[in-house]
Amino acid sequence: MSTDLVPLAVLMFAVTYPSRAIGLLAAPAVDRLPRWALEYLQLVGPAILAALAAVNVMVTTVDGRPSFTVGLAWLSVIACIAIVAWRRNLFLGLGAAVAIAIVGRLGGLP
Repeated sequence: MSTDLVPLAVLMFAVTYPSRAIGLLAAPAVDRLPRWALEYLQLVGPAILAALAAVNVMVTTVDGRPSFTVGLAWLSVIACIAIVAWRRNLFLGLGAAVAIAIVGRLGGLP
């Protein structure tokens, strides 16, 4: 087992923890935050989810080297984004994306 990625995990913790802790530490004062700050905080979760999805959708590893790819996952992510924008329901969008991925994989698509 290699410990090469431990410093990266510590750095990721140091960068993401403060944004999560603000909500816990300032819970009573959340109502006093400016409107733009509340709107920003509401978009942090979807932005992180979109970033994770984008990396997993666009980049694959071929012979140890990252490679750009277009496939079934793109359709799933686009459908998720469209449903969330249309219905304002993240759970429904994620469910549709998972269903598309399952049906595609069962159909033999890569």
